[in-house]
Amino acid sequence: MKVSSVAGKPAELSMLVDVPKLITAYYTEEPDPSISTQRVSFGTSGHRGSAFNKSFNEKHVLAMTQAICLYRKQQKIDGPLFLGIDTHALSKPAFTSALEVLAANQVEVMISTHDEYTPTPVISHAIITYNHGRKVGLADGIVITPSHNPPHDGGFKYNPPSGGPAETKITDWIEAKSNELLETKLLHVKRIPFERALRANTTHRYNYLDAYVSDLCNVVDMNIIRDAKIHIGVDPLGGAGVHYWQPVAERYQLNMTVVSDVVDPTFRFMTVDWDGQIRMDPSSSYAMQKLIHLKDRFDIAFACDTDHDRHGIIAKSTGLLPANHYLSTAIFYLFQHRPKWRKKAGVGKTVVSSQMIDFIVAKIGRELYEVPVGFKWFVDGLLNGSLSFAGEESAGASFARLNGRTWTTDKDAIVLALLAAEITARIGRDPGEIYQELTHEFGEPVYDRIETTATPKQKAILKKLSPQQVRCADLGGEKIQSILTHAPGNGAAIGGIKVIAKSGWFAVRPSGTENIYKIYAESFQGQEHLRRILEEAQTIVGTALTK
Repeated sequence: MKVSSVAGKPAELSMLVDVPKLITAYYTEEPDPSISTQRVSFGTSGHRGSAFNKSFNEKHVLAMTQAICLYRKQQKIDGPLFLGIDTHALSKPAFTSALEVLAANQVEVMISTHDEYTPTPVISHAIITYNHGRKVGLADGIVITPSHNPPHDGGFKYNPPSGGPAETKITDWIEAKSNELLETKLLHVKRIPFERALRANTTHRYNYLDAYVSDLCNVVDMNIIRDAKIHIGVDPLGGAGVHYWQPVAERYQLNMTVVSDVVDPTFRFMTVDWDGQIRMDPSSSYAMQKLIHLKDRFDIAFACDTDHDRHGIIAKSTGLLPANHYLSTAIFYLFQHRPKWRKKAGVGKTVVSSQMIDFIVAKIGRELYEVPVGFKWFVDGLLNGSLSFAGEESAGASFARLNGRTWTTDKDAIVLALLAAEITARIGRDPGEIYQELTHEFGEPVYDRIETTATPKQKAILKKLSPQQVRCADLGGEKIQSILTHAPGNGAAIGGIKVIAKSGWFAVRPSGTENIYKIYAESFQGQEHLRRILEEAQTIVGTALTK
């Protein structure tokens, strides 16, 4: 992975997206459904793309929304649809397009009071809360966000009545129907003008902020955070939760400082990510430079990505805590301080998360549920209570309420961030210090993830890698113990391959949302051993792509 010379530096003016040009492209560019990159394509969490390359524009949103209306009708989903957006430039135009179609199809839609931005976990929370105890008239939702992706991107995600990201069979249906509508030039899309849609008797205002913030005390111990008077710093990174944090501080009387409440669709306040792009990724040390430099001002600090489903934790002891370190610490802490959780509830992790989690789960006597990348694989477990915690290495996680009931079935960076404050307040040590104590017992793994550009054809090859293509018996000097193409927890294809030895492993998979592939690797023998594993992994990938 070649790191850009501007990584970690403030974004230059030349890097900023031309917002008027982008929005013009949203309304004027015509996608060609015969070109694969211009079709609707749902990845691990929704459809994403840019109006500049005709992969996300008005036609896509109209088609996807109509497809969702048809899916709702087919499945007899007739409760309200909770609709939320983030702060990306394309989100508001997409909201307009979606509401025009939803109103024309007479869908009861809940939009935010005062047109407030709405984080992804808040939509999940609203769906779960509404559906609790109901058998009919169930709610679902749409979140308009490309998550942490660059400012020129847009995204569109459907959450069914389960409250979390839709499973593959649902997104496959919506994707196919959307492309069918594109191919017929939206002939069967119902639509009314936006002003009429806003005034429609099916369009309702809903106070997402108050409903969510007032319920936080039932998932995080806000009293202990308040009483400890620890100084908390938070940077919303100009995202959908930007106006949520001050009400949280005021309602629960927290000693919290919001270091920035700027909303700017160019995201010019960001430092540049590893590849020279502006990306609101709170798990990236390059993107998080400004908050990292402020770490000594606070007892604990954190940031969230644009739709607030990914967290970044800044510990005074260590700086930015790698996602795997914090997941390990959170699991270790929660299962000791949630006495009302189900005794048999397990822990969900993705196949590319740290093996440290495996050791901790074994120590606390819980069952590990290991799945492919994508939070959708955890939805059922979080909903039925068989999982009390689920997380992935990309810094997304959620966990149960204090009483063990479901909180959200989508990633919730807000509660993961507040949990870091709870841990610091209760234990008197920050999560970075606690993780270091865990390494004394289990060893200190080193972990890395490298990303490389890939064409759609190359991604297709990597998605179908087989054990036979690994033509070596050793990994990093140790005998290979197993080669996985399917996850141990649910038997689902991982969309790539994972190679495991005694003290190290690597996994290769193409991204579901960007034209890149990722190599994940971990070693319990140190940096040099990790470097060997990564080199061998790159050789295997190179051979597969060459052939």
